[in-house]
Amino acid sequence: MLRSLKIGLLTVAALLVVSVLTLRVTGLEPRYIDPASAAFAEAGRTAWPGLWLKGEVVREPVTEWDWTNQVNDPIRGNSIMLETRTWYGIPHSVTINLVPLGDTLYISGSQQDSRVLQTFPDAKSWWANIERDPRIRMKIDGKLYEMTAVLLADRAEIVELFGRDPVTRVVDSDGNEQITSVRHYWRVYQRNIPEY
Repeated sequence: MLRSLKIGLLTVAALLVVSVLTLRVTGLEPRYIDPASAAFAEAGRTAWPGLWLKGEVVREPVTEWDWTNQVNDPIRGNSIMLETRTWYGIPHSVTINLVPLGDTLYISGSQQDSRVLQTFPDAKSWWANIERDPRIRMKIDGKLYEMTAVLLADRAEIVELFGRDPVTRVVDSDGNEQITSVRHYWRVYQRNIPEY
């Protein structure tokens, strides 16, 4: 009986290891749903996450990011994939939009619907991952960029940079103000790039 239990546990462990190694080699990138589509709203404004991103890692410094606006993937448009590090060691990747401003690059995400009631960064897994470990990888136009993300916590700075308040409010017919969405921004910096 004990021997059968050991063999069963070893078999399950071996299958898990083989599965994780296979996914590590093959990647498993996140599913994309067009944010303008009804399917996106029906899915709770989210898509299936992925795991490891695959591609050539860029080792040269990028001094101007506006070119990312011209990326036009036939499926994702100019959305990019973002890989974050989880506490348990298997990456969590999602599809997001970039906000390039010349030589600086930002990423953003928004809390809408029921997520507005959740505290930051717990509303989205990738936010919690970045706040715990800011090392990320981004896949832009088929290439990987190793980056570090830093949260912009000052709302006045966000208004100055992007020209709008990151908190969207509406007033209902009774005069009560209600928050309908909150957008968070991170500035991202290339890492593993030698500086001279």
